[in-house]
Amino acid sequence: MPRSLLLLIIVVLVLSACGQPTAQQPVPPTTSATSEPTTPEVPPTPTLDLPTPPPQITAAPAPAEAPIPAGWWNGAVCYEIFVRSFYDSNGDGIGDFNGLIEKLAYINDGDPNTINDLGATCIWLMPISDATSYHGYDVIDYFAVHPEYGTNDDFKRLVEAANARGIKVVIDLVLNHTSVDHPWFQEALRDPNSPYRDFYLWSNDKPLYRGPFGNNEVWHKSPVADEYYYGLFWSGMPDLNYRNPAVTAEAQRISLFWIEEMGVDGFRLDAIKHMIEYQAAQADTPETHEWLRAYRQFLDARAPGTFTIGEIYDAGPSALENYFPDQLYYYFEFEVAAAIRTAANIGLASTFRKAVDAAYTELPDQRWSAFLTNHDQNRVMSGFRDDVSKAKIAAFALLTIPGMPFVYYGEEIGMVGVKPDEDIRTPMQWTKEEFGGFTAGLPWRNPQGDYPVKNVLMQEEDPDSLLNTYRRLIHLRVNTPALAGGDFTPLETDSSSVSAFMRHTDEQTLLIVINFDGATLPNVAISGAAAGLAPGAYTLTTLYGAAAPPELSVGPDGTLAGYVPLAEIPGRTGYVFELNTP
Repeated sequence: MPRSLLLLIIVVLVLSACGQPTAQQPVPPTTSATSEPTTPEVPPTPTLDLPTPPPQITAAPAPAEAPIPAGWWNGAVCYEIFVRSFYDSNGDGIGDFNGLIEKLAYINDGDPNTINDLGATCIWLMPISDATSYHGYDVIDYFAVHPEYGTNDDFKRLVEAANARGIKVVIDLVLNHTSVDHPWFQEALRDPNSPYRDFYLWSNDKPLYRGPFGNNEVWHKSPVADEYYYGLFWSGMPDLNYRNPAVTAEAQRISLFWIEEMGVDGFRLDAIKHMIEYQAAQADTPETHEWLRAYRQFLDARAPGTFTIGEIYDAGPSALENYFPDQLYYYFEFEVAAAIRTAANIGLASTFRKAVDAAYTELPDQRWSAFLTNHDQNRVMSGFRDDVSKAKIAAFALLTIPGMPFVYYGEEIGMVGVKPDEDIRTPMQWTKEEFGGFTAGLPWRNPQGDYPVKNVLMQEEDPDSLLNTYRRLIHLRVNTPALAGGDFTPLETDSSSVSAFMRHTDEQTLLIVINFDGATLPNVAISGAAAGLAPGAYTLTTLYGAAAPPELSVGPDGTLAGYVPLAEIPGRTGYVFELNTP
């Protein structure tokens, strides 16, 4: 055999023994002594997409119109209450339903001719169901009130007493999640074959994605098995699985119980943008919108006239518009709240006007609610560094703009509080007595240290107090049709610190002027479209504020031009003027 042929056979045999490259085994790139090695392509590390996501829902187009019926919410002012901190009737240091009943006359005495009460027409109670934690957002029994607050019968008496004074009762309904101590979860945790297993979300392996709150952990290790469960907020509150029709049926049953058996007038729904997740998409999913539509349809059919308001944290018009028109009735408007606080704090009106105008024009039918702060935020008076003039002008702005205003308990007397959460939910300061007159025992949390000089009793005796300012403003709001629900027309001013606008119905037109600055401003001029008023000269009556404005002229083109309502507008003051037909 020729030597060349023998060498060829040897080479073939060696290659056969090593195996030929295939499409699944790329040939390594060649290199030379004079070139840099070529780095082979490395496929990306696979992402654990567990559990396997269900098919994603494409939300149906929302109808062009889906108006809500007229009801008590038109023109209402709502007062947010943490029952645990409002008033303790039995000396155990914890506020309760009977204590709230004793204090209902403070909220509304039922006589529209007096202003010795706040005049609020609605109360929103933070969670009252039996729960694991002090705050109540981790429910263990949806059909029983928290025993520290009283009994179901006590709650029914509260609703009856409130309604007798013209106060509607809205409760916090926590449907997004339960406590880990809820019997549903405990059974699902220990028995994979339980009918409650699919009430929650499970995964054998821990998915890699995290949550929307600063990259928070959302998949939590089971304490009894080698698996994980989903809980958006923390491990103690596992999310319910609303892809399971049985869970929705339970939510409906719970809702009807509170309406039909317990007598509530509506629900504040917590964390609604997180109702149904689609794997790493954990907010505002199409499935969430579809669920809310179906929930409203259910209430409209079974309990028509049930008020609903949703919390979508930090949301303004761009986020809220997808929740209209056919889902919940109302939503909290966080951007307006922030704009009021900013305007009162730094004395600039532009952000305030922009936020209110956007909410009014981009969201339908004033179906949004402004506020100053709530139970999740540092108290507004702490942000104002205890400046009462800032608190008063913020209250004036809140109670004269469109929408449905909410007032957090104690805000009306200037209570302070900075997180942790327990310190923004401290006991109501009723008197200068020990623990602010909240309890005859030891309170669950000490009141703020300023209660001896800042309390309801002392402010009732001062006509110019923050409390009496709130009382006058809320009564004016509720009893003045154009303020309660009238249209809104912003006006231009020649001062960056002054906001002016009109509120108007067919029968009434108001001019509102607000100086957010701490300084007195002379000769501020107002211009703009005059809310459809006919040309002519109008006299003005002062409904709020100590002033006698001059005649206002509307030109042939229906506008105001350089109208100066006051020679001077004192710092942080607001005015409501009613225009009289010429």
